Amino acid sequence: MNIFIGGAWPYANGSLHIGHIAALLPGDVLARYYRAKGDKVLYVSGSDCHGTPISIRARNEGVSPKDISDKYNNEFEYCFKKLNFSYDYYSRTDDDFHKNQVQEAIALLYKKGLIYEKDVEQIYCENCNQFLPDRYVEGKCPECNSIARGDQCDGCGALLEPLELLDRRCKLCNNEPKVKATKQLYFLLSKFQEEIKNNLDSCKDNWRINAVNNTERYLNEGLCDRAISRDLSLGIDIPIKGFEDKKVYVWIDAVLGYLTLSKKWAIEKDESYESFWNKEAISYYVHGKDNIPFHSIILPALISGIGYEKLPDRIISSEYLTLEGKKISTSNNWAVWVPDIIERYNTDALRYFFLINSPEKRDTDFSWREFINSNNGELLGAYGNLVNRTLVFVEKYFNNSIPKGKVDTNINDDINALYKRVGAFIESGNLKLALKEIFEFIRSINKYFDEKTPWITVNSDVEKSRNTIYNCIYSIINIANLLNPFLPQSSEKIKQWLSVEENNWRAIEPKEGIKINKFEILFERLDKKLIDEEKNTLIQRSKKINK
Repeated sequence: MNIFIGGAWPYANGSLHIGHIAALLPGDVLARYYRAKGDKVLYVSGSDCHGTPISIRARNEGVSPKDISDKYNNEFEYCFKKLNFSYDYYSRTDDDFHKNQVQEAIALLYKKGLIYEKDVEQIYCENCNQFLPDRYVEGKCPECNSIARGDQCDGCGALLEPLELLDRRCKLCNNEPKVKATKQLYFLLSKFQEEIKNNLDSCKDNWRINAVNNTERYLNEGLCDRAISRDLSLGIDIPIKGFEDKKVYVWIDAVLGYLTLSKKWAIEKDESYESFWNKEAISYYVHGKDNIPFHSIILPALISGIGYEKLPDRIISSEYLTLEGKKISTSNNWAVWVPDIIERYNTDALRYFFLINSPEKRDTDFSWREFINSNNGELLGAYGNLVNRTLVFVEKYFNNSIPKGKVDTNINDDINALYKRVGAFIESGNLKLALKEIFEFIRSINKYFDEKTPWITVNSDVEKSRNTIYNCIYSIINIANLLNPFLPQSSEKIKQWLSVEENNWRAIEPKEGIKINKFEILFERLDKKLIDEEKNTLIQRSKKINK
């Protein structure tokens, strides 16, 4: 089976925060799982280097937009690598190949009559002497009355046009902008209403509920055509006569990146990208809920218009991650920044908490107390304890070699059932349930260790003690294998310690008599003093910004 996984493209205008990772991490779990199953996986993403937020930051810092996008693209790549994201290809939207492919797609859509010219009224700031990009316009959302920008309201998720905003202001100078006539290109999104509805109806069981509800809402309201050109300084040039001075609107640029990057990967690897874009393949799109309409409506309309049959099968769209009970705010510095935490905390401890606390169906909260407790309780107290006590026992009593034993029938049945259940949960995007199943099994093996008292039987019935430890090692090997999509760093350590080379989604038996390689504590205990220290640092940083 060919599995395509597209992770959302973060704006290269500032550092990643923990909310980004919580939304994107499921993509890596899926990719690692399907590879272990033996499927062919193409897992891609990249940095969005054309967003208006980049222009705003560059203007504020007195540097070029490319300086900003280069800085944060490099930082993103480092962070994803440090967190063990296993992208098959990570790129950026200012890549020349991507630009050319987007221009070809627009020219094709125009030739097919799916892009047309339209006289429109647009927001113009006389003080700044320019038409304003959507994100340069702020005002009140007509749907929910919260402060919104000109393309979307984060409060209610509505897709907007700047003219719909109430009490409009120019974000650059805070003056009230005017309305001025101009000409833009529009994509005939309304033509795809029925096709997108049919795709939703056939795939909704494999979409997160927020994606289903959000998409149904837009379909019920009736899809409206969307402008694809904008009067911007940053972006891909429109390849249509009379519009050469305009740029491709970022929403078409970024979502087409999944297709353009598939093509680039195929050329460089001498592979077929088409095999990931036909009806036989399975496609996943992984992102936050603010990106739902771009993946569930706009992307399928574009790729269908271009001529591909593979519309999104499975949408893994997360709700929001809050921080210490409050909404993450980058402007107020109320955020935990990824470049900071990846240098100070165990990668798998971070991945575990983002996954077990994932906002899969509702908003969830990151608190330093819960993070520290999850590390010390589940990772160190349950998982790390099982591994350490077992390997230390082997080292002390069995010459540091895996003893001979017979697999307990109940343990064997539990493990085989676990592969099936965990696999099914992963495929459906229920990663929290998958992790909970594995950790329930870890606790059961700790209980098995306690009840079998190998520290007593090693003196009274050594054969029984060997068999107990053999079953513990058998369990540990398979726990590491099951956890590899979630916690790859610790899983690889255990496999190296126990000389396990397999990475398949099925039960693995230990090699009797094999010497255990030099091992160490799997997870370190985190001092509870860190809870108050981290919270105080967060509060002080936020206060400094708001002075």
